[in-house]
Amino acid sequence: MNFHNKAYRRFVFLLLGAVLVLFRCPGIQGDGSAAAGAPEQVRKPAIAGTWYPASPVELRKQIEGFLNRVPEPKPRGQLVALISPHAGTIYSGQVAAYGYKLLEKQKFASVIVISPSHRARFEGVATYELGGFQTPLGIVPLDRDLIEALRRRDKRIAHRPEVHSEEHALEIQLPFLQTVLEEFKLVPLIMGEQDFATCKRLAEAIADTVREKRVLVIASSDLSHFHPYERAKALDKVAADRVGALDPQGLSYSLAGGECEACGGGPMVTAMLAAMRLGANSAEVLKVANSGDVTGNKNDARGVVGYMSAALWRGPSGKAGAAGTFDLIAKAEAAGPPESTAAGSNLTAEEKEALHRIAKQAIEAKLRGGPAPSVDKASGNLKEPRGAFVTLHKRGELRGCIGHIITSRPLIETVSEVAVAAAVQDPRFRPVTAEEFKDLDIEISVLTPLRKITGVEEVEVGKHGLVIRRNGASGLLLPQVATQYGWDRRAFLENTCRKAGLPSNAWQDERTEIYVFSAEVF
Repeated sequence: MNFHNKAYRRFVFLLLGAVLVLFRCPGIQGDGSAAAGAPEQVRKPAIAGTWYPASPVELRKQIEGFLNRVPEPKPRGQLVALISPHAGTIYSGQVAAYGYKLLEKQKFASVIVISPSHRARFEGVATYELGGFQTPLGIVPLDRDLIEALRRRDKRIAHRPEVHSEEHALEIQLPFLQTVLEEFKLVPLIMGEQDFATCKRLAEAIADTVREKRVLVIASSDLSHFHPYERAKALDKVAADRVGALDPQGLSYSLAGGECEACGGGPMVTAMLAAMRLGANSAEVLKVANSGDVTGNKNDARGVVGYMSAALWRGPSGKAGAAGTFDLIAKAEAAGPPESTAAGSNLTAEEKEALHRIAKQAIEAKLRGGPAPSVDKASGNLKEPRGAFVTLHKRGELRGCIGHIITSRPLIETVSEVAVAAAVQDPRFRPVTAEEFKDLDIEISVLTPLRKITGVEEVEVGKHGLVIRRNGASGLLLPQVATQYGWDRRAFLENTCRKAGLPSNAWQDERTEIYVFSAEVF
């Protein structure tokens, strides 16, 4: 046919236009949102058949079995948020069921699930707007209006379908929700950054957007990863205590300081802050366990992974936007790291001697199977909440080092606990034996509170220890480490980044948080 024929030219142009429409970027506009009228693109399950059963019959049977083994709960008020684990269902499913049991016979118009990112690195928060989320139990529809409202409220929330394609932490929550809720719409959020400022900003956006609506917030997170059983329990207890105290700021600083671990620490902090802004005035830790409890193998050479289920409640005295709730948040945000009244004081010679004695007695009691030493008669600085590390050397070689930067426990209790942990729970070394005890040298570092810095020029080598944190990964080095190795400031920063499992130049990234502290070493 002749191209100069008008009818033919019109046909070709129409055909090309149709092709361009068909092959344009699927439903994504230049501002990072899904285009209006874009075709539905359901997010397919990425972990069905591996992390949970692919058969709908087997999956529903498994989840109902978990739920049936949970005692009948006693609600404390109106449920505002949950914290739920995200390992494979054979590992963390029973712990997750303690939270989802609360949703039976409940109705929520929408559920916001906040997940960390395990596979993609990006700034801000990723949502998904192309279509629903599919599991073997069906397709969960999206709450497009709520997603759009959140995006308008915070420009750092953007449509990023590629981030969602393989993420397990969000998907693993959906079969539980489909089992316990008759109908609901989903708002899927994945956090690319987990610093406190990002958590606070996202929490404000959520609370301001869903106020007066029947919406549930769920934070997806596991706790400590691949530590010996007893060490994992100690770390997870700190996280559970922070959640149970409804202390998001304390949780954030404990995560930064290595006092506890959670791959979804940011989602946990965000859910707590959002829930408090929505009137939550109490928290309940429903269940804490780890993979060693589930499998029965508490001596796994690879260590264990911790799981927690928790609920945030709005009781009779709490209501969305209540002054008391905002006072709690304002107090938390203004407080900074938990501080000790003794943080600036020096320990006396007698107190230092008492701490050395209690550390030695605690280690010996653990190794020989005797009773732990009593710390009830402590006084003065020893009763104050102070962070501390205990470092063990054998004939000049490092034999173990563990501690807490932030704690609410008396200093003497902290030293007793971390002395034992340094001896038998440091994953870098085999446990100290009773025969080695006589050859151990014990060094104690009593710490000041963490202080976040705005520039690396504030770091004083020889005076400061460092904590470097980004995207949930954190590393710590004590002040004396830089001196022992003769590092300058740059080497100190680079090695702390490596300790966190980050690139050595991560300290130059504006997303990285850097904290300093001092230590009294003896």
